[in-house]
Amino acid sequence: MRVTTAAEMRQLDRLAIDTYGIPGAVLMENAGAQVVRLLWQEYPDLQTRRVAVLCGRGNNGGDGFVIARYLHNAGVSVAAFLMGEQASIRGEARVHLDILTRLGVAVQEVTTAEAVQHIRAQLSAYDLLIDALLGTGLNAEVSGSMREMITAMNAAGRPIVSVDIPSGLSADAGARLGEHIRADLTVTIGLPKRGLLLYPAAEHVGKLVVVDIGFPAAVREHESVRCHLLLAHEIARLLHARRADTHKGTYGHVLVVAGGIGKTGAGALASLAALRSGAGLVTWAVPQSLNAAMEAKLTEIMTVPMPECDEGLLGAAAAKRILEWLDGMSALVIGPGLGTHPETVRCVHEVLRHAPVPAVVDADGINALALHPDVAGEARAPRILTPHPGELARLCKTTTATIQADRLVAAQDTARAHAACVVLKGAHTIIAEPQGTVYINPTGNPGMATAGTGDVLSGMIGAFIGQGFDPGTAARVGVFVHGLAGDLAAAKLGERSMAAGDVIDALPRAFQQLQAVKQVSHPNGEHHWIMGRPGALPRER
Repeated sequence: MRVTTAAEMRQLDRLAIDTYGIPGAVLMENAGAQVVRLLWQEYPDLQTRRVAVLCGRGNNGGDGFVIARYLHNAGVSVAAFLMGEQASIRGEARVHLDILTRLGVAVQEVTTAEAVQHIRAQLSAYDLLIDALLGTGLNAEVSGSMREMITAMNAAGRPIVSVDIPSGLSADAGARLGEHIRADLTVTIGLPKRGLLLYPAAEHVGKLVVVDIGFPAAVREHESVRCHLLLAHEIARLLHARRADTHKGTYGHVLVVAGGIGKTGAGALASLAALRSGAGLVTWAVPQSLNAAMEAKLTEIMTVPMPECDEGLLGAAAAKRILEWLDGMSALVIGPGLGTHPETVRCVHEVLRHAPVPAVVDADGINALALHPDVAGEARAPRILTPHPGELARLCKTTTATIQADRLVAAQDTARAHAACVVLKGAHTIIAEPQGTVYINPTGNPGMATAGTGDVLSGMIGAFIGQGFDPGTAARVGVFVHGLAGDLAAAKLGERSMAAGDVIDALPRAFQQLQAVKQVSHPNGEHHWIMGRPGALPRER
């Protein structure tokens, strides 16, 4: 599913109107009708609720007028408020305002701060508030009576359903533009907007539902929109059933170069995750003084001792042996827990320059690249970089705060600069490909903010490369399944008590869940994809 900026959404609206002849008033009608349809599903007692629909002067307010009309026609007790004068309403919104008033629904104008204060006292008398104040075009901090109304709605203590986007949030970067609605449910129109999926704005979206309003497929899938939301049915269809006439060699051999003294767990987690994600064979390149202990620790993982510089740390001489072992391998995972000893860094550089297979570069592998960025341009094979924000900041010679301010752009810029797929970990992990396409992952939860979960992810991505996926697809499948396994672990154990090994333990259930949704069709207009946690796939309604 494509994810738009505000400008891209406006372009798609124009495409539907100008190229396909769908009147804007019809799109607005469909939007309002879909919101009301969803309200009945989410609030089965809607007939007994008192509903206030708070409308702005733009198209978002026009959606609100349609919502108020449908509720009125269904016999629901509904009141409509307009932030401004009715005489100021133009275009399609005017059409729907006129229909509403001709039906006898009074639309109360709110034009002053005093009027807001008067309404503030009334809002708690309603059972449900509909936020149709500000749409996706907002690009400045909310002020004046609009800010006062948003404050009043939040203070009313009633469920709030936002239309398209909670008022006061940026549709593009996920920023909070001053006072903003804290929604319980957001019904976004046509396609999801980037800001709904990026933090800190995503924290205030509540449950997110995407409703189709009759866009033709050529509009929904327009190639000008380069950002996508990963969906369960799309990931599931990439995971083909295993044929009966296959063997372990069919599913790839992954070499894991990870784990130094004090951090051997990183290598163990990456190796086990690769195995649990379907790799046919996994070999772990271990500093030679640690090899005997690691052989005893892991039954299904093969190990190979490597030359050291200090006890438990890979030396520069290990590079030659690692490259020899890569002959005939399918994928390389390098970096977790290696440390940044100068000889270890030289080893990483040499391996990345000459590795003949795709490499997943994580943790200290990325730190090594940050010390000598020129290595990135000398690689023979594709690379997937899997940094957390701090590691990406070191690689880009900037601050973590700068990375977090616009994670999507930071990932895209790094992917282009390094000609590599970049997986920027964090809440709603971002996958950026060198040619500019970017993906946002909806799975995962705060319980995964614990040591070792990134090592698990690197091993998983390596396993999918070994099974024949191209690097970008391997990254998408790995990130989605990793987050889903984390959600299943959280549902069972609670977020606070999770450890990285729990994510590995949940992988079989994650694959089983995806197998169950594999045959779900995904046609046009009657589907709403919902993102929630913990334990829930985006699901079809």
